Amino acid sequence: MKKLIIALSVLLCSNLLLVGCKEQSYFEAKEETEVETEASEETKESKSQSLDKIYVQVSGAVKHPGVFELLPNARVFEAIEAAGGLLENADETDLNQAALLEDGQKIYVYTIEEKELERVESTAEISGYSESGLLNINTATKEDLMTLSGIGESKAEAIISYREKNGGFSAIEDLKNIPGIKDGVYSKIADQICIN
Repeated sequence: MKKLIIALSVLLCSNLLLVGCKEQSYFEAKEETEVETEASEETKESKSQSLDKIYVQVSGAVKHPGVFELLPNARVFEAIEAAGGLLENADETDLNQAALLEDGQKIYVYTIEEKELERVESTAEISGYSESGLLNINTATKEDLMTLSGIGESKAEAIISYREKNGGFSAIEDLKNIPGIKDGVYSKIADQICIN
């Protein structure tokens, strides 16, 4: 038994000598730590150099549009101040002046007129009305169609069904192909509708 224990001990010791403990020596660990520290310091230094200033473009309803150099963590209001401030016709309702800026960001300040036109266009797209105020029978919803004189729920559904089956209306006169819409109803709505 003693011989077996001695043999196992010798075998274990020789294995440790040949393979090693898989542990780094103090000197190897110190060298790697120093290299990692130097690399992270270089990365931090290059980042801090690149973030000493940011560049932001400001355009639209400001006094002096252009590209401005600002400090990191600057806010939108600081960029607007750098551009000379807002014009009298600037629409600042959707402009978050407290927002943080990023390098390379563009800020566009809308005029009141531009914002109103945008609202009208988005309403027209959603509701089916064209810019001219006419109801587009190829895109109008059932509710929109029901706002026309003589068009109730069943006729509005028939219009939508017809345009889905036929790929839309090619002329406003095609409405007369729908049962229940004849010359009388058509003449009431002809000047209120369009096809594009």
